[in-house]
Amino acid sequence: MPESQTLSSGTSLIVESAHTVPLVSMVIALRTGPAHDPTDRLGLARIALRMLRRGTSKLTSRAIDERIDLLGAELAVDTSSTSIAMHAQVISRNFGAFIELLTELLSDPKTDTDELERLKRETLAEITESLDSDRGLAQRAFSRGFFGDHPYGRPGNGTLATVGHITQDDVKRYYTTHLVHGNVVIGLSGDVTSAQAIDAANALSNALRTGKPLVDSVGPPLMPDGRTIWFADKPDRTQSQLVVGTLGTSAKDPDHHALIVANAIFGGTFTSRLMREVRSKRGWSYGASSRLSLERARHAFAMSTAPGTADTGPCLALMIKLLEAWVENGVTPRETSFIQRYLVRSHAFDEDTAAKRLHLSVDTELLGLPADYYRNYKSSISAVTPEAASQAVKKRLSASNLVIAISGTASDTLDAVTKAVPDLAGAHVLPFAELG
Repeated sequence: MPESQTLSSGTSLIVESAHTVPLVSMVIALRTGPAHDPTDRLGLARIALRMLRRGTSKLTSRAIDERIDLLGAELAVDTSSTSIAMHAQVISRNFGAFIELLTELLSDPKTDTDELERLKRETLAEITESLDSDRGLAQRAFSRGFFGDHPYGRPGNGTLATVGHITQDDVKRYYTTHLVHGNVVIGLSGDVTSAQAIDAANALSNALRTGKPLVDSVGPPLMPDGRTIWFADKPDRTQSQLVVGTLGTSAKDPDHHALIVANAIFGGTFTSRLMREVRSKRGWSYGASSRLSLERARHAFAMSTAPGTADTGPCLALMIKLLEAWVENGVTPRETSFIQRYLVRSHAFDEDTAAKRLHLSVDTELLGLPADYYRNYKSSISAVTPEAASQAVKKRLSASNLVIAISGTASDTLDAVTKAVPDLAGAHVLPFAELG
C-alpha cells in the first residue's frame, strides 16, 4: 500500500503507479467535511466544492464542462461525514492538460451569483427527490434518532431549510479556511510516474491558499438510553424499511478486527445468521444485513431489512431477539473459521486495481487510521479467535440501547412495531417531508 508524503507546502500526497491501463485517477480531498459545516449552513462543503467547476474569471461553467469532455476526463464530488473530495479520471495522454485545468479551478474560482443560485436550486431538487426513497428515509430517521445534534448526523447535501441560506461570502470563506495547503490530501494512481505525480501535486498545491489542517474536535456520539422508535411516516406504503442500531466500533479499538469478524458472521454475507433467519427461513425480506460504519471516532452498528407491512412487527421482534442472542452467546469456532477465509479472500477485490489501492490509502490518511490498517488487514482478521470475537460483541454492542428507524405507513404499522419491542422507551413519528 502506498503511504502519504508531505510536500513542502504542507499538502499530503499519495501515489500508486500502475501503467497497465492508459488512465490516471486522482483524488483531491479535504480533511474536513459536512460534520464541520455551520449548523445554519448545512450543505456548504458540498456546494463549495461543486462551485469549483461552475466558472473562473476566464472560463464559464459550460466551457469547463466542454473542456473536461474534450480531455476524456470525469470530475465529481463525494462526501462522508468528516471529509469531502473531488474524484477525477483522465486518459493519460491528457494528464498534463487536465492538471492545468484543475489548477485554474482551484486558484481562480469565480463564485458567480447566478451559478450559485442555480446550484442551490439543483441541490434542493435533489433533496426533494431523495424523499421518494423509502430506504433513504429510514436512514435519515436513524440518523436523526441516533446522532441527534451530533455533527456526524449532518447530511452531506444539506437540508431544505439550510441550503437556501448559503451565500457567496459563505463559499468564499469556505475556500480561505478549508481549501488550504495543510487541509488537503492529493492522491494519484494509474499511468503516472512518481516524478509526474509530484510535479502535478505541486502545481495543484500551489493553487491552494496558505493554511494549516483544521483541528477536528468531533468526538464520538453518545448513544441514547433505552430502545426508541423513529418512524418516518409516508402514506400508502406496502413495505417497510427497518434500520436498527447501536454504537459500534473505532479502528483504534483493540478488538476492532474481532468485531469485524463477528459482524460478518451475524449479517455480513448472503449466508449470515440475519439473512438465514429473515429471508431463507421466513421469506420476510429479500435482503437482511448488518454493517459497522468506520469514521475517525466510534460510529454506528446497524442492521437493515425491508419486510412487507404485515411482517414488519414480527420481523423487528426477530431482529432484536437475534441481536440479544448474539450479544449474549457470541459466535462459534466453525462460524469464525468460515468467515475468516471469506474475508481474507474477498479482500483481494478491495485492492485489485491501482485506483482502489489509492482510495484505501487516502481513507487511511483522512480517517487517521493506523498506517498499517489495510496492509495488515488479512493477518489481523486471521488472528481473531472465536473467544475474542464473542468478547468484542459483548463489550462493544448493546441490545438494550437501540435506535429503531422505520419508514412506512404509521397507521398500518406503528401499533405492531411498538408491541414488538420489549422495554420500549419511546416512539417518535415524523412526517416524511420533515426529513428533507
